[in-house]
Amino acid sequence: MNKPAIVNCPTCDTKFEWTEAFPFRPFCTDRCKQIDFGDWATERFSIAGEPCLDPSKLGEEE
Repeated sequence: MNKPAIVNCPTCDTKFEWTEAFPFRPFCTDRCKQIDFGDWATERFSIAGEPCLDPSKLGEEE
């Protein structure tokens, strides 16, 4: 039987086993998952590039 992989939580860098004992994978806890979500929601994290949508045209009928 193979040993489970040991990974680092992307939020707090805690090491944990990639098993069903950690249901919030790739995060170690729900708290770390929520912190990451908050960073995306507040645009602290973003993906570089041009916007796919023109904000000035949102809500307009075509």
